[in-house]
Amino acid sequence: MEVFSLYALTFIILLSIYDEQDPYAQKRFEMVETQIISRGIQNGRVIQAMLKVPRHEFVSESLRDSSYNDSPVAIEKGQTVSQPYIVALMTELLDPAPGKKILEVGTGSGYQSAVLAETGCDLYTVEIIESIAVKTRQTLDRLGFKNIIFKIGDGYSGWEEHAPFDAIIVTAAPESIPQKLIDQLKPGGRMVIPVGDIIQELKLVVKTDNGIDVKDVTAVRFVSMTGES
Repeated sequence: MEVFSLYALTFIILLSIYDEQDPYAQKRFEMVETQIISRGIQNGRVIQAMLKVPRHEFVSESLRDSSYNDSPVAIEKGQTVSQPYIVALMTELLDPAPGKKILEVGTGSGYQSAVLAETGCDLYTVEIIESIAVKTRQTLDRLGFKNIIFKIGDGYSGWEEHAPFDAIIVTAAPESIPQKLIDQLKPGGRMVIPVGDIIQELKLVVKTDNGIDVKDVTAVRFVSMTGES
């Protein structure tokens, strides 16, 4: 895992603050400083991505001024953009890097997709709600992300034709960990997934030669997974 040096972090923060072309740069810096770094996120690629990706582009214009707050933001069809810290935490748990192949189940607004893509990984993302998928792809294309491959469909079964994956991230909660997703992980691969109904736990799943190791990370509240789930 790449950890930021103090000097690298200071330089990037200064660039962010003084970007006169981006009126939200200061809000993004404050978000990263108070919500991300202060809570223990250390992965350099993750911090850089959170500083750079314009979160306000993934919500409606009426909610842009609150898009960097320490909370989820509602989008259409009962979906949400996750709390910034949770996005950073899930991304750090995956340990993304250039060249890694990652599957995202639940494209949603595309904010988590953009953060992952900004780390340099090759992202395969699946969204079950067609209207959201179409709108989100337009946003990500407009913002210039080239390392994302899209699919409209039920991500519960993964994306077998592109498996195996170095990592899998799931942004909606099934009641149990889908075996088909475990099967599509490379040996040593990682999956980050919220599991549960009323009570949910974010879990880190690591595939080993003997099966899987599952670690509870923190309590969360995601929308429930639909489709086959």
